[in-house]
Amino acid sequence: MAITAQMVKELREKTGAGMMDCKKALTQTDGDMEKAIDYLRENGIAKAAKKADRVAAEGSTFIATEGDSAVLLEVNCETDFVTKNDQFQSLLNELAQHILANKPASVEEALDQKINEEQTVGEYINAAIAKIGEKISLRRFALVNKTENQAFGAYIHGGGRIGVLALLDGTTDAELGKDVAMHVAAVNPRYVSRDAVAPEEVEREREVLKTQALNEGKPENIVEKMVEGRLGKFFEEICLLEQSFIKDPDQKVKKYVTDKGASVVNFVRYEVGEGMEKREDNFVDEVMSQVKK
Repeated sequence: MAITAQMVKELREKTGAGMMDCKKALTQTDGDMEKAIDYLRENGIAKAAKKADRVAAEGSTFIATEGDSAVLLEVNCETDFVTKNDQFQSLLNELAQHILANKPASVEEALDQKINEEQTVGEYINAAIAKIGEKISLRRFALVNKTENQAFGAYIHGGGRIGVLALLDGTTDAELGKDVAMHVAAVNPRYVSRDAVAPEEVEREREVLKTQALNEGKPENIVEKMVEGRLGKFFEEICLLEQSFIKDPDQKVKKYVTDKGASVVNFVRYEVGEGMEKREDNFVDEVMSQVKK
């Protein structure tokens, strides 16, 4: 029986096994999906799939650089405890080195790439799941390249809880880059400058501020001036260059950087689990349930 790409995809979704393992299983079982699942389970390949419905919203960020390339990635697991595991830390580094060397365009592409002669990245992660005993996933990554007259700013906070990778132009000072990255980690701006904010977002904020001022009973003839003043505060909250620098609150980030002959090109900030639904366990109930057994 001919094994189609759709069959391989379906088996992969059901078991979490690698593409080549799924194709082999289907070939060995003449395309029988249920027998292929059993084949994978019997060979320990689908062991990771049993954990597929678990919530993996813990984990760690990681940064690696190689020459003029750098990568920031986030790998998720189920418990914070596992992030201290040497195997997990080794996995972070190996994934980062693979991404730096192969430069995949997406997580999906990365998972299908060979990390060694026998395994794809996805299969390699599944092997780690079998050893560590928790669901693990490569959630996202950002590849950044620089020129000779640019510098990376790399900073990991809280043992990997937050990771920031910044790119500065007009300097090769990595310490300056790190200062900027530390600020981004602490203050969490959304944009480099106000020029990067979409016009529709600015207009929406302007309308909100205008309505607020009118509801406060302010005269219409001064509302516009009030709105523009309050918009300045809005930009300070979301734009890196307009924020007071955490290491020297008397000056803005823009002045701190430009005084050193540099400028901020961009930054990427990952916080572990942001935007993900996290499992909330009631510890007291959990303990009591164990006592009653």
